[in-house]
Amino acid sequence: MSATSLDATVFAARARQLLEWLVREQLPAIRRGGQLLADVIGREGVVHCFGTGHSQAIGMELAGRAGGLVPVNLIAIKDLVLHGGEPPAYALDPESERNPEVARRLWRLHRIRPEDCLVLISNSGRNATTVEMGALARREGLPVVAITSLQHSHRVTSTHPSGKRLFEIADVVIDNGAPYGDALIEVPGGGRICAASTLTGVVIAQMMVAEAAGILVARGQEVPALISLNVPDSRARNDALRARYAGRVLQSEP
Repeated sequence: MSATSLDATVFAARARQLLEWLVREQLPAIRRGGQLLADVIGREGVVHCFGTGHSQAIGMELAGRAGGLVPVNLIAIKDLVLHGGEPPAYALDPESERNPEVARRLWRLHRIRPEDCLVLISNSGRNATTVEMGALARREGLPVVAITSLQHSHRVTSTHPSGKRLFEIADVVIDNGAPYGDALIEVPGGGRICAASTLTGVVIAQMMVAEAAGILVARGQEVPALISLNVPDSRARNDALRARYAGRVLQSEP
């Protein structure tokens, strides 16, 4: 690749190819994920999302945003600071995503019920905290959707004591298509740039929302969608929906 060929259009072309692959190859798994979300919401359950690092962005795409589904709860390590009594530095510890006990503490902090499910996001699929969250869900009989890179996961070992990676404990596995190391484009002289997992993860998240909504509509059930607070008169409707899940869906920061 010459220096002149490395520009915005190179990434746009690679991103387009990856999204086309995603729709072509992962649609069945995405539909299974959407079906699971619809089943949970239809029985007044809550969808709990968890990821660490940049994987949190996919959870944020599902939880607490305009056009999203109200009964989606974002679980984050910082919850142990905001609600669990830990000092702020706790949320910045890079080892927190590799500690199974962190997952156990978060599980106890959130009100996770038998009618709920988990969506777990990890590009590498190897970090012990996320894997432990999935193991806890399976132990309690809750279904798990994993959004992960199979290319990356198959080339690494797990930091979880079981040795398992995320895709090995999930009921539904959605491959985000990201390459090993996540970055798409090789830079002349060494290195790679332009991560892929957030791009495809966001599309996966919204495709699952659309699938779940379609299933709920077909069943004659309500689609509990959040309206932007920048739309007049939205607050009253949002508050009424949120009241149904009081204590089970934590308020996201503004």
